[in-house]
Amino acid sequence: MAVQNGRDLLIKMDMNGDGSFETVAGLRATRIAFNAETVDVTSMDSEGGWRELLGGAGVRSASISGSGVFRDEATDGRARQAFFDAEMPQFQVVVPDFGRIEGRFQITSLEYAGSHDGEATYEMALASAGALSFVAI
Repeated sequence: MAVQNGRDLLIKMDMNGDGSFETVAGLRATRIAFNAETVDVTSMDSEGGWRELLGGAGVRSASISGSGVFRDEATDGRARQAFFDAEMPQFQVVVPDFGRIEGRFQITSLEYAGSHDGEATYEMALASAGALSFVAI
């Protein structure tokens, strides 16, 4: 696999609930993380005193974060409304030469900042709110 441009990692949001995805505009930095909790089933009988984990158990989750500058009133407005309405719209994360992750996410943090001599910026964080699907590219 060749080196990829970071700008090609895209976060897309369903704009109106019908599968019409648009890239969240103005993002300069994006990140997706996958997590899996473990279930420890270690007992006095565990071989050599080594920890044992229960396969297929535990909670899986994903988190997305991004930061950038305001570029598009439509996607900014949609993200803001989803946050204030506590919606969990469908999102897609496109990872170049890897695949597309899709599922419902809740916007858990939405921050705005700016200085008198610079651009207005924003940061957002999302938490998975159900099963995710993966499609290889």
